[in-house]
Amino acid sequence: MESRRQIGKFVVLMMTISAVFSFKQIINNNIEIGVAAAPAFLFATIFYFIPFVFIISEFVTLNKESESGMYSWLKSTTNDRMAFMGAFAYWFVNLFYFTSLLPSIIINFSWTILGYEYVITPLASAIISIILFAVATYISTRGAKSIGKITSIASTTILLFTFAFLIGSIVALTQGVTPAQPITRETLTPEFNWAFLGVMAWILMSVGGAESVGVYVNDIKGGSKAFVKAIIIAGISIGLLYTVGALLVGLLIPQDQITYTSGIFQVYGALGEYFGMSAGFINRLVGLVMLLASAGGLMMWTSAPVKVFFTEIPEGVFPEKLTKTNEHGIPVRAAWLQFAIVVPLIIIPALGSTDINNFLNIVINMTAATSLLPPLFLFVAYINLRLKYDDKERGFKMGNRKVGLAIGIFELILFSIAFIAASFPVGQDLTLTLIYNVGGVVIFMGGAYLYYGRYIKKLKNKEK
Repeated sequence: MESRRQIGKFVVLMMTISAVFSFKQIINNNIEIGVAAAPAFLFATIFYFIPFVFIISEFVTLNKESESGMYSWLKSTTNDRMAFMGAFAYWFVNLFYFTSLLPSIIINFSWTILGYEYVITPLASAIISIILFAVATYISTRGAKSIGKITSIASTTILLFTFAFLIGSIVALTQGVTPAQPITRETLTPEFNWAFLGVMAWILMSVGGAESVGVYVNDIKGGSKAFVKAIIIAGISIGLLYTVGALLVGLLIPQDQITYTSGIFQVYGALGEYFGMSAGFINRLVGLVMLLASAGGLMMWTSAPVKVFFTEIPEGVFPEKLTKTNEHGIPVRAAWLQFAIVVPLIIIPALGSTDINNFLNIVINMTAATSLLPPLFLFVAYINLRLKYDDKERGFKMGNRKVGLAIGIFELILFSIAFIAASFPVGQDLTLTLIYNVGGVVIFMGGAYLYYGRYIKKLKNKEK
């Protein structure tokens, strides 16, 4: 085991920031609630993200001999069915993630080549997205060694771009710029209504992803203790980046002028122009960075969740043909099954959208809602850990039993409310909501529950 410990705390810190932080999330939430997103991000950091990384740390140290995947975490304190459903939810979330990622690639390509957004209809975007996803599925099943390098370079560049934006905005403020979105007590105070609860799902989604770094606990120098320190520092750093970024993103652009498709280009373009830089150059540069990041992310997430889910689940749950891997360790048939499932998820909201921004609003809402499902399973498992198995040996505990239970229950309630609010967003057609938002979750999660029940029944019949 010691021979594997090759990476230091700083590497884990940067990996966590790269996995979690996204400047586009600042843009998306500013569109919805303006600079009030800043205190919302701060709230999410204090009351969700930091406790969440504590919970992850407990599960990581509890399962330190495993590779610490979602399935093993849930199984350690619940049962096989719960572990299967949680692991399925983790894969299921990514299906909806593709519906927002694929149109973003098209938009980023337009900015890279033309220097502006070439507007297309939602249906055209959906068709091109399906073609892109088919190509990505084909490539990812054959292994793409350079994808990791591309993603790493792009993530680092985006992080540097973020710091450049923050520094440039602060300099502009010191030079007397009057913010286009005033930073006052009134603008910072969110309106606590159903719409805001739905946006909180976006905020909570923005600080998600830290669980993916848990698989590296056996690779870090200093073991679980070093991992806990690194991930806590990362949580605080990410919270500060989101909070400060949300305060400054409206410095030069009014809230009602920012769009989902072009927001990041509008913000960087305005700042570049303030400092005398060519808007066309800034737009193409940001477009290229975002294109590399989104394309690399597409390749990685096309194969990684399929590989983790279909190869981690116990033998016999799925047909052998579906779980059989090729020479690159990818279950090819499962990857194409994923493609077949994503196609209608892209088409349905496109048919119910009036324009590309409306289309992205629908899929972002659904992505935010479904992204809350895996943590819901994790919180239930954590409550069970502190309730029934608190004496299990682990290298880290979040306070005593009562403190752990209180935090676990609070997180479960918070996520449940945000999940329901995001599933029924304000202003969205009720029919589309019931078919896409509610129907998608019920069909997929209900189908998974029944499917696993069928597997259990088969096992019992064999025992007879």
